[in-house]
Amino acid sequence: MLFWNTTFKDSNWGIQGDFQHRNWDLIGDLEQLLLRGGITYQPTGTQAKFTLGYGYVSTGAFGESKSTTQESRIYQELLLPQKVGGRFYFTHRFRFEERFVENQDFRTRWRYNIFLNIPLNKNDLQPGVVYIAFYNELFINSQREIGNGNTVEIFDRNRTYGALGFTIKEGMRIQAGLMRQVTNNWKKKQIQLSLHKKF
Repeated sequence: MLFWNTTFKDSNWGIQGDFQHRNWDLIGDLEQLLLRGGITYQPTGTQAKFTLGYGYVSTGAFGESKSTTQESRIYQELLLPQKVGGRFYFTHRFRFEERFVENQDFRTRWRYNIFLNIPLNKNDLQPGVVYIAFYNELFINSQREIGNGNTVEIFDRNRTYGALGFTIKEGMRIQAGLMRQVTNNWKKKQIQLSLHKKF
């Protein structure tokens, strides 16, 4: 996974995005390919950041089948960072998605994620710091009927993640960890490798 963001010089505006490639197994059985990007705005004098963005998602089936389902998403997001004590770096992310899923009616979904980074060998995330990273994200469907007589539950999924991270240099971090994902139909653990880059 690659997460990136930048702010236009002397401006409240910027852009951000991510690229994610997930497999059901270690390699070769596509679970999901996700490409996402958006325009950001950070009001003067605050740490809050608003995003309006678009995502393209291709989701594969488990096993030998090579069939995929395509999806386009428009999303609105609010990030609220919060430092607690000397070294607990929280971020709250609220996201609302408008989803256009192949062969389904228009759908919407709410997401809330709480992130926590804890530096181990210093008090902040400066270069050379090793840190642990956690998050938990809850997904809630806004409606149950998705077309053709099919329905989904209000609860969509929950993701819990723990990782070890390292700050390579100012604006660049890497993480390696494990994410556990739970839906009403299946549970899955995934190894995650990610690069986080600020330009």
